[in-house]
Amino acid sequence: MRLFAFALGALAIAGAAVAQQQPSQQTAPIKPSVTTPDSTNPMAPVKGKNSFTESQARDRIEQKGFADITNLKLGEDGVWRASAQKNGVPISVALDYQGNITEGAL
Repeated sequence: MRLFAFALGALAIAGAAVAQQQPSQQTAPIKPSVTTPDSTNPMAPVKGKNSFTESQARDRIEQKGFADITNLKLGEDGVWRASAQKNGVPISVALDYQGNITEGAL
């Protein structure tokens, strides 16, 4: 009986040691479905189904300081794109489904 108890205890200790040696699973960083005023997805513009209407897209872009927004179109990738001006400089602008606004030279 002692041998059985000893073997059972040894198995319990060995099992605990193996469990501690398993590598921890790392999860991918969480991507927000919507950006907040103090955050932006560094992978923007993010492709995906966009629920912003043309009017909502224009308003969001204007709120970020862009003016004279023209050629605002929703692309097949789900990203709104337009030509605009910021501080009098012509620029291209994009708005993705998360609300990220990115800009680039025309």
